[in-house]
Amino acid sequence: MKACLVSPDGQTIISLKNDITVVGRKQGVCDVFLDRGNVSKIHCLIIKTDGLLLVRDLGSTNGTLVNGQKVSRGALLPGDELSFASLTFQVQFGAEMSGVLSPERTEAMPVVPEPGVGGAVSEESDSSDSLDEFPLPEV
Repeated sequence: MKACLVSPDGQTIISLKNDITVVGRKQGVCDVFLDRGNVSKIHCLIIKTDGLLLVRDLGSTNGTLVNGQKVSRGALLPGDELSFASLTFQVQFGAEMSGVLSPERTEAMPVVPEPGVGGAVSEESDSSDSLDEFPLPEV
């Protein structure tokens, strides 16, 4: 999945090439180097996974904000405003990427079996599975 951060004036486009991107002002360590004193040395992580974009603040001094709200971690949506201290960018990925970066290849989606066919569980099943049994991984 291609994703990027775009400055408000559209002049700066930061491509998020890695599955895990380190953002901060420590050269040689951070994938996205932001040379501002109010950005922490290792400010936050941006994670690409399963078509989602996640952010996790790493205890930065001035915080990571999504749409003006300080977050320790959270999911990002196309068009969200992501701020590192005083620097603000618009998050773009998925359909929002048209015209920003070249499109990535198309992949076929697997066929979902109809209920009662193959390994699908029917509504009559007495299975007590719940989403609570499948914890989300720590980011």
